[in-house]
Amino acid sequence: MGNKFSSENAERFARQVGETMRRTMQKRKMSLQELADITEVSKLTLGKVERGESNSSFYVFFKIANALSIPISVLFKEDKEVLISRKNIGDNVVSANGACTFQSISDTSNSGLVEIHRAFLKPNSEYSPDAHQIGVIEYVTVMSGELQVKIKDDYHHLYEYDSIKFNGNLEHTFINPTNSISVLHFVMTYTKASS
Repeated sequence: MGNKFSSENAERFARQVGETMRRTMQKRKMSLQELADITEVSKLTLGKVERGESNSSFYVFFKIANALSIPISVLFKEDKEVLISRKNIGDNVVSANGACTFQSISDTSNSGLVEIHRAFLKPNSEYSPDAHQIGVIEYVTVMSGELQVKIKDDYHHLYEYDSIKFNGNLEHTFINPTNSISVLHFVMTYTKASS
């Protein structure tokens, strides 16, 4: 989990995200300034992402995906008919606070309505993503360890192989209350196709 990109993989990943972002913006006839206004991310930072010059944080990618109304995994996808996702190999995206590392394990190019991630939440830490766009349903399964999920003001304690389903547009926080890493499996469904 602590592995870093090789410089070649980091450059490839940055180019992939930039190309997908540019293509999607062109489809939506959206300018960089309009995207900056919606995401509240500076135009300078978005320009670097678009040109493939920056490996931004998960938080920035999340804001871009939400503003473009696409699953975040679409930003990372490569067009392949068969895709194997191996643990700790590939494009890791780390949350802004460094507590959670995500590995995309789905390719949304076929359905465009589902994305799947493997995630590792550090011991005694929490991750609070921004709310997703309306229509996103999250399913989270604890593969190893424990997890508390705070949805609005309610807490739900999950143990190994327990799962939870909730509307992703609700305010939510993932909390690892233990001294061991929690391994999580995320499935997010989008009720309307992104075009």
